[in-house]
Amino acid sequence: MQPNGGLRYLSLATLGDVNDVVARAQDLLGRTFRAHGVTAVITEVEAYGGITDPASHAFVRTPRSEIMYGPSGRLYVYRIHGHHAANIVTGPQEVAAAVLLRGARIIDGLDLAYQRRGVVPEHQLARGPGNLAKALGITMADRGSDVTAGPAIILGERAIGPEPLAGPRVGVRRAADRPWRLWLPDEPSVSAYRRHPRAEP
Repeated sequence: MQPNGGLRYLSLATLGDVNDVVARAQDLLGRTFRAHGVTAVITEVEAYGGITDPASHAFVRTPRSEIMYGPSGRLYVYRIHGHHAANIVTGPQEVAAAVLLRGARIIDGLDLAYQRRGVVPEHQLARGPGNLAKALGITMADRGSDVTAGPAIILGERAIGPEPLAGPRVGVRRAADRPWRLWLPDEPSVSAYRRHPRAEP
C-alpha cells in the first residue's frame, strides 16, 4: 500500500491553520533519536491533540493517559497488539498533546537493532511504531523518561531535509481524516497507510 493511502500527497503549506501539535510533530521529523544503544533518524510521526482530539488516548483522562497531561518531553509508552509504541508528549500541560513515533531509519547500532528485530530488510527495522520501539529497545520501563535529558533515551538535533508530506492517520476510528500523519518523502522506512475499517467519515 502507498504511504498516503491513495490520497493526494499534501505539503504542510496547504493545510492552512496548522494545530500546534502538528507543528511540533513536523519539528520531530529528521531529528536523531537514541535509545538503549541504537540511534535512528525519525522519518514518520503522527500527531494527537490530547483533550481536543477524539482519537487521542488523552481525550478522556485516565490513569494510563495521566502522564500526557504533564510536562512536555516525556515519553508516553503503551502496549498495543503485543507491541510497544512510543510517543513524545509535546504539551502544553493539561492539553495532553503528544506525537507518536511511527517510523525511523537506523543510523547507528545496527547489530543491536537486528538482535532485537531478527532478520528483516534494513529499511524495515524501525518501520511502524511497534518495530521502532522494539529496534530501539523501548518498553514500559521507559514510560516517563525525559527525552531532552537522557542519558538512556535522548532526542537530538534535526537535520535540514525535504519538506514533509501529510496525510490521514493510520488505524484510528475517530477523526480519521485529519491530515496529522507526517513523513519524509522517498523514505523506505515510512510505513504503509491503513485506514480503520470502522473509521468515521
